[in-house]
Amino acid sequence: MGVFRPTWGDMFQGDENFFVAKGAHDPVAHPGHYTSHPSGIEAIQITEHMGFCLGNAVKYIWRADLKADALEDLRKAAWYVQREIERREKVVE
Repeated sequence: MGVFRPTWGDMFQGDENFFVAKGAHDPVAHPGHYTSHPSGIEAIQITEHMGFCLGNAVKYIWRADLKADALEDLRKAAWYVQREIERREKVVE
């Protein structure tokens, strides 16, 4: 039986400019307030399929109860929704 020789990908995740040990706390690529949702889904898995303003609104709603100031995040979400409404109203005019 051969010797197990782990590859770089077995031990680390990330791109060539930023690597962290797998399973380690990763505040840049996978912050806890985006990965702690009870569904097990990370916010970016949803928001990357949306436009910027709607994606940000969902992101702030997603993390609202996972950070210290839920009201601040809900206000941020509302700001992005209002901005998207105004952008779409301009297109209709």
